Amino acid sequence: MSLNEEVELLRNIPMFANIEPSKLKLLAFTSERLTFSEGDFLFSQGDSGDAAFIIVDGEADVMIDTPDGPLTVAHFKKNDIVGEIAILTDVPRTATVRASTKLETMVISKELFFRLVMEFPQIAVEIMRELAKRLEATNARLRTLSSHAA
Repeated sequence: MSLNEEVELLRNIPMFANIEPSKLKLLAFTSERLTFSEGDFLFSQGDSGDAAFIIVDGEADVMIDTPDGPLTVAHFKKNDIVGEIAILTDVPRTATVRASTKLETMVISKELFFRLVMEFPQIAVEIMRELAKRLEATNARLRTLSSHAA
């Protein structure tokens, strides 16, 4: 994937949509690329958070540990970002993320992520919106599961 293609990919992610192309180019250039095979773990619940992952291609499942075993709480695909909670809050990873297909990612380090948030406050607003959306989806799923268990 070329640098220009990566910039276009970033542009399609809501939290980066309003950033100047030159800054997106810098983000794309400084991000690491990692590929995962189906079944590989990007990170596990409890790990320290040192980076966020943008899904360039493929899909991944987000799972949390429960007394009854892992529970899948979300599914991510191209243009989604995962792993930002741990780097934003300085807490261990709140979930495990596993590639459900071959997965190509751009990895944004904690340091670079914070520089972006400080320089572009709109990113922080978009992150809050995305996290609120995810929380509501997780709550809805938990309500459904608990009503089935009752």
